[in-house]
Amino acid sequence: MMTLGQLPNARAAQAFIDYAKGLGIRCQIEPLPQGVAVMLVDLDFEAQAQAEFNHFLQHPYDAKYLQASWDNGDTRPKFDYGSGTLGLVQQFITGAGPLTLVTFFICVIVFAVMNLGFANPVFELLSFFNATASENYQQFWRVFTPSLMHFSVMHIAFNLLWWWYLGGKIENRLGTRPLLFLLLAAGTLPNIVQYFMTGPNFGGLSGVVYAIAGYTWLMGIRKPNCGIGLPQSYMGFMMVWLVLGFTDILGMPMANGAHIGGLLVGLAQALFDSRKTTK
Repeated sequence: MMTLGQLPNARAAQAFIDYAKGLGIRCQIEPLPQGVAVMLVDLDFEAQAQAEFNHFLQHPYDAKYLQASWDNGDTRPKFDYGSGTLGLVQQFITGAGPLTLVTFFICVIVFAVMNLGFANPVFELLSFFNATASENYQQFWRVFTPSLMHFSVMHIAFNLLWWWYLGGKIENRLGTRPLLFLLLAAGTLPNIVQYFMTGPNFGGLSGVVYAIAGYTWLMGIRKPNCGIGLPQSYMGFMMVWLVLGFTDILGMPMANGAHIGGLLVGLAQALFDSRKTTK
């Protein structure tokens, strides 16, 4: 599948899909954090579908789209257009894939347990090598598990919001495999970098967040039809945050080595994936 474009709501998207169905072009809707994406299923019709979608964007109220909904539309309701808690939960679930959600809730559970009086046992179990006296080098999971620990509400909120938004986008559009690679690679290699920069007392998913940010941004530039991308303003914010981490302005310790390492992992993987898929 490929992304034809985005629309603010499912009603508009369904109107175009009904029209495309009449032309023999199969499309479907995928929810986004804001609005929906129109996905082309039959890639043989890419040029025609893109031209029709561009025309729809310019003339969404053309009578032919209303007629197509009558002729080709399914009268059974497919979407919940309401708001409220149920809608937010549904959007949260559909906006991410299984790996995104499992990782999200593991981090939440670890954070909750640490704040229920078990911070020391959790830290002893999950921290990097040499953080405590009890670990040994056969406990291989310690290379990765610091990524699952967070030490404040701001820390976990910042990381998990980005993880859900970008990780969900990658997993929904490209599948679980590229996200799993980014999670494992950016959850381990940047931790090693951070260890040699500042020692073993660190944690958080921020190295992975910078990896998926760099990956999404560069894939959107090098492979626009892949269905993912990150606005320049968002990437600019991440770069400003990265630079501020080397100063005392933020008033908190930052895992700068993990941030840089994660960003490089994401950019390298995007270069490889975009090159591989264009052969």
